[in-house]
Amino acid sequence: MSALWGWGLALAAAVFGWINYGWQGVVTVATVAVFWLLLQFNRTMKVMKNAAHAPVGHVGSAVMLNARLAPHMTMLQIVNLTKSLGRQTGTAPETWVWADAGGSAVTLVMSARGRLESWQLARPSDANTESGGEAPASP
Repeated sequence: MSALWGWGLALAAAVFGWINYGWQGVVTVATVAVFWLLLQFNRTMKVMKNAAHAPVGHVGSAVMLNARLAPHMTMLQIVNLTKSLGRQTGTAPETWVWADAGGSAVTLVMSARGRLESWQLARPSDANTESGGEAPASP
């Protein structure tokens, strides 16, 4: 839900509270709104605390991260998923990279509204593989 919808609903609830219960209704709505904001703040702090103990731009498996990403995810959801802060590589558009120990990396492009727009998995090329995909013939 966008912030505009959330504040609109809070305003509608405040009007409803005023009409039906007077100032006590408005105080109740304000209390619920502050409680909701505290819950969001607590959630954000928990995600950032978990990410603070990991190296920047590192993820356990870039392939698993690639599989779990979905369009329109927020940065908070992505940091919660990776348990690490990403390494910013660009600002227009905002681009972030997470890599694993094997050399695979996921590059994320965020929209101007702060939502995941696109992502790409990059794997290192393996020099030991056969080009034809067949086993070598035995003598």
